[in-house]
Amino acid sequence: MIVDRRVPPPTTSAMVVVAALLEQRTGQQISANRSWRIETALKPLLRTRGWPTLEALVDELLRDPNGLVAEQIVDALLNQETSFFRDAPVFEALLTAMSGYRAEGRRPRIWSAACSSGQEPLSLAMLLAEQARNGTPIEAEIVATDVSEAILARARAGRYSQFEIQRGLSVRRMIDWFEAIGPDWIARPELVNRITFRRHNLVSDPAPPGRFDIVLCRNVMLYLSPALRRSVLDRIAQVLRPGGLLVLGAGETVIGHSEAFVPSARYKGLYEPESGARAAA
Repeated sequence: MIVDRRVPPPTTSAMVVVAALLEQRTGQQISANRSWRIETALKPLLRTRGWPTLEALVDELLRDPNGLVAEQIVDALLNQETSFFRDAPVFEALLTAMSGYRAEGRRPRIWSAACSSGQEPLSLAMLLAEQARNGTPIEAEIVATDVSEAILARARAGRYSQFEIQRGLSVRRMIDWFEAIGPDWIARPELVNRITFRRHNLVSDPAPPGRFDIVLCRNVMLYLSPALRRSVLDRIAQVLRPGGLLVLGAGETVIGHSEAFVPSARYKGLYEPESGARAAA
């Protein structure tokens, strides 16, 4: 007799439970045509915990909906795609903006929202450190947040694989700002110490205290409902100073989602608070 040992495909009900958990915790939605992401993303967790099927994982989740399993599921499903100096022209524009704030005698404050494993705020820290080396220091504060405590732990450690370190970094920057330890590369303390990492849920938590000159919130809006996009954008607008800048992902826009921002007249592809832009005009 031949025994079929293949794992059966997950049921629709299990998929629905997992997708609903992600949306409840983060506001992020997985569309029906991308439900394959659930099975793919959770396979490592199933292996680690010894669950034979997605249904077994969901059974454990339903027994303890606020426990560690729920957090592990959400962490696995979050899209943590990132790289150093992603969309390089954006960082060139931000350096110009920060230099302008410095000329005005301001100490710019930057919020890197949904920072994932830290490549974005570390890229900003590199720019600032290089400016200091060049004799034109910019004293800036960087606050980096993410909903996942596990991914923040990675960001705080500043530890990256050979594959991760090569994405967006020149050899010079790798050698200048990272130390090779075994197969990994570790960010130098002077970079990591420029950044304050904290856990934050864009959908449900108040913005970090204070007002900011620059907010980066890239490739998050794509996964939110229209109502949540508006809510998040309006909350960001409230903490941006007049003349401040909002950075979204290359495929994202505020148009049709919020009246709180307008395209920046100074920096192509970036946005400014509508009230500040009107006052400047």
